Amino acid sequence: MAERRTRYARDPLGLKRALSDRLLPGLVAAMALLAALALAGTHGAAALKERWQQGAAAAVTVQLPPEQSGRMDRALALLRDMPEVASAEPVSPERMRELLRPWLGEVPALPLPAVLELRLVNPNIDPAPLARQLAEAVPGAEVESHGLWVARLAALARSVQAMALVVLLLVAGVAVAVVAVATRAGLASRRQAIEILHDLGATQDYIAGRFARRIGLLAASGALAGAALAVPTLAALAGVAAPLAGGMVQPWSSLPWLDLVLLPPVAGGIGWATAQVSVRRWLRRLP
Repeated sequence: MAERRTRYARDPLGLKRALSDRLLPGLVAAMALLAALALAGTHGAAALKERWQQGAAAAVTVQLPPEQSGRMDRALALLRDMPEVASAEPVSPERMRELLRPWLGEVPALPLPAVLELRLVNPNIDPAPLARQLAEAVPGAEVESHGLWVARLAALARSVQAMALVVLLLVAGVAVAVVAVATRAGLASRRQAIEILHDLGATQDYIAGRFARRIGLLAASGALAGAALAVPTLAALAGVAAPLAGGMVQPWSSLPWLDLVLLPPVAGGIGWATAQVSVRRWLRRLP
């Protein structure tokens, strides 16, 4: 009897018995995992967009016909003297064959065009005047800019970022709805105890605070589990996406650690605030 009284004094509303066996932590863990994936998608798309814009946008490819390969030195000298060109380097035949091998196989006898890689000072420079000057000096030379494709890739990256933010907002909305439902279920299961405490003089702040603290802890613990599950998942995805970043990104160092650390307190705060609002609205309807 004494033990029962002590337990009742510590938990007069029976929240531990009413809420701990519910699915709230598991549901929050799943939503935290989705939120972590959405946040990682946002950061990854932003990083790829910046790499594309700073790298490929400023790169221009110059192709000389096979019969004009002997005039590569002249083309290089002309290009390096142009103020718009930051650097100009020839692409070795070995690298050309390596790039063409997936499509053409081993073709050592195939005459390959001479290719130069240019890096422009400003990626927004129009390469048309540069192409005209080069064509006058080396007939048949072609200049190909990657600006159009980079603009399309950047637009795709922005679309991915927007979709990730929409998913994040949807996850937050579902989290609020789940917490509200769990709170109302807890209130319905403990209605008699709450009415007794309310009649005995328990304030709305006390009752709402008890519910909010308990649900906030459950939400935070679920989000912690979801964030822990997200770490190996995101590391595996980062390893798959490493070639798109030039293979220079380490999976573990590229994870959004700050966002993962913030997930549990943010989820706990959402649970606490939602429970506060739900309990207070429910208590106002009591006679």
